[in-house]
Amino acid sequence: MEKLIGREDEKKILQEALASDEAELVAVYGRRRVGKTFLIRQVYGKQLICEFSGVHNATVQQQLENFRNSIAIALDSPVLPAIPKTWTEAFLLLIKYAAPLLEKRKAVIFFDEFPWLSSHKSGFLSAFEYFWNSWGSKQSGLVVAICGSAASWMIQKIVNNKGGLHNRITKKIRLLPFTLCETSAYLQSKTVNLDHYQTLQLYMALGGIPHYLKEIRKGESATQAIDRLCFTKDGLLVGEFGNLYNSLFEVADRHIAVVKALAARPSGLTRKEIIDVCHLQTGGTTTKLLDELMQSAFVSLYVPFQKNVRDGVYKLADEYSLFYLKFIEHSRATGQGTWVKRSASQSWKSWSGSAFESICLKHTDQIKHALGISGTYTEESTWRATPGKNEKGAQIDLLLDRQDTCINICEMKFSNTMFTIDKSYATELENKLQIFRERTDTKKTLFLTMITTYGTKDNVYKTGLVQNEITMKDLFKR
Repeated sequence: MEKLIGREDEKKILQEALASDEAELVAVYGRRRVGKTFLIRQVYGKQLICEFSGVHNATVQQQLENFRNSIAIALDSPVLPAIPKTWTEAFLLLIKYAAPLLEKRKAVIFFDEFPWLSSHKSGFLSAFEYFWNSWGSKQSGLVVAICGSAASWMIQKIVNNKGGLHNRITKKIRLLPFTLCETSAYLQSKTVNLDHYQTLQLYMALGGIPHYLKEIRKGESATQAIDRLCFTKDGLLVGEFGNLYNSLFEVADRHIAVVKALAARPSGLTRKEIIDVCHLQTGGTTTKLLDELMQSAFVSLYVPFQKNVRDGVYKLADEYSLFYLKFIEHSRATGQGTWVKRSASQSWKSWSGSAFESICLKHTDQIKHALGISGTYTEESTWRATPGKNEKGAQIDLLLDRQDTCINICEMKFSNTMFTIDKSYATELENKLQIFRERTDTKKTLFLTMITTYGTKDNVYKTGLVQNEITMKDLFKR
């Protein structure tokens, strides 16, 4: 059996539910392919008495028939029970099966792809509410785990439910993609031995998605793997983009439009800019759309320094989506060697810089640990100053505003060798620090912090500017 890698905090939450002397209703949500089902099965495998998964776009009749079949398999009965006519009948069948088992031991019932069960006029959600409130919540030995890839639906309909399930969720887990550390451990568990740089290249294209990473073969370089998965006729990720969004959102066109707009602007867009570029309506519909993308971990919101959430900048956070839109969507080149040729192009250089920055923004805990400020209260921000008539503009993608009256101004640079600060770049950095201090009027000490793959070469420009240095290996720490 495949070993569960990482997920230490999530395992602890699930195990606490199992050890509880009360009924537990656990909600697990996160984007497609992130490993929700595998997590539940691995932690609850021995206690699992029934597992049922919704089917995308299936009719109510098909879902009920599948539910009946799941119960029949659990009962190991040669005679199939009658197909329930309604979800109320289906849950009665489940109670009759589970009640005798609960008298003997702790038991887990698992509903996978929960949102797909609750189609329009199906009556599923109200029947589930009645099942839990009238019976499930009274069973001290019962854990019901519900799981869904439509993260925003799970939050709105389950976690923040205003009806019969209001405040009924006892534990919740938002499952995110693997970190670099978890990705490296996962690949090693499959005897895929890649160094940090090779693993980082994979992460830049695929992200920390277990379902994608499990396709990497031992003895295969990152370039070879990307070639095979993304540029061959039957590659797993050639057509994944459309399937990914259409399976999560009922009307995915607007979500995809926002993702494409953000992919074209690595520095990010404000809410107003997104509305203008994508021709969206102001108001609750756009708020809901952006929230759905954020809850599914495709998009992240960054609050600028000395600003509030209303001035927030949205950035594309999904590595695969960025890679697909940049290199796969309109690619004419296919087959072995495609990615080797592409990686020598100017578009590769611009993409690699943006992808590396995105990864750094996801690993700020590791950055703070490397700086020795994990125990210091710190606010993470972005900052940009638009150029004026007689003023230069500047942009900072990550700054760490510390309670000890210091600010780390982080510069993130991807390179396949040691990075060199030349005279031109040094002047740019000096100007950036000066503009930031003047525009923000901050009195805090500014520490220029370089975050690179292999470090920054020692020279006169580095010595006079850089106070802190972080390398790729720091990002791989737990």
